[in-house]
Amino acid sequence: MKQCFNSPGPDVWAYIHHVSRWASGSDVWSGCGNLSSACLDDNDTNVKHPFLTLLNVVQLYLPPQGKNKRLTKSKKGGKKKAVDPFLKKEWYKLIAPSIFAQKECGKTIITKTQGTKIATDGLKGRIVEVSLADLNNNEAMSYRKVKLCVEDVQGFNCLLNFHGMDMTRDKLCSLIKKKQSILEANVDARTTDGYIVRMFCIAFTKKQDDQLKETCYAKSAKVRSIRAKMVATMAALAGKGDLKTLVKALIAGTTGEEIEREASSIFPIKDCYIRKVKVIKKPKFDVTALMEWHNDDGQDVGANVAPAVTEELVAGSGGRL
Repeated sequence: MKQCFNSPGPDVWAYIHHVSRWASGSDVWSGCGNLSSACLDDNDTNVKHPFLTLLNVVQLYLPPQGKNKRLTKSKKGGKKKAVDPFLKKEWYKLIAPSIFAQKECGKTIITKTQGTKIATDGLKGRIVEVSLADLNNNEAMSYRKVKLCVEDVQGFNCLLNFHGMDMTRDKLCSLIKKKQSILEANVDARTTDGYIVRMFCIAFTKKQDDQLKETCYAKSAKVRSIRAKMVATMAALAGKGDLKTLVKALIAGTTGEEIEREASSIFPIKDCYIRKVKVIKKPKFDVTALMEWHNDDGQDVGANVAPAVTEELVAGSGGRL
């Protein structure tokens, strides 16, 4: 087939029109002499399949057909480049209050500040749970868990404040046994600095001295009396000082022994603990009050010195014996 036109002209469109008429059963070649003589060879005038001829004619005016490089495809669905997510993170130190022996108790991670999303705002309010054994370097208190809350951020240091305390599950399960009664009580108390704390106490009955009976169950009336003693003791403990004083008393762990002594006249009990403490409500944030938690008590005890050694005088050294 010869290429006769640089662009599709009226003869080409007329030929296409007649081919479409042939498909519907009409005579194609009537009125098509100029097109056949101008665009087709002598061998092409007797073609039996005008659709093939039409395809060849249309292909003359189409751009070159090559492999589709998909150059215009958008990159929306393309594979993204793998980026290490930790490149957008930064680490902050966790600073515990000064009532604990270990100040720096860990680190936390946060996404760097981007636009209106500030990193320090995401850190404030985080709750950290730390073992009391790690905070005070005392393995005997490993069954205590202390919750600390991030109150303020200064540089790369997160200043923590007391948020709650709990007991480990294994310690609690080891106390529960058969043939004894469980005594539990809770109270909401307010400290002098405006904190409302909820304290939970647990204790267990024990056998009396030289008791032969296997069980030591307490009657409901005595359970109520012991529970009232627990509530009164915990409310007095929280109300006589601020939160810092309360935390120091909870860390010392002497409250359980005090309850045991007061309840001994009602029924002998053992293993009395303040098993859980939750801060229900906090006063308005005050950075000065927070810094009191992180500053030392102001008592300069100085460094330990060696004991004084008495000097012995030797005769003839010029001193009196």
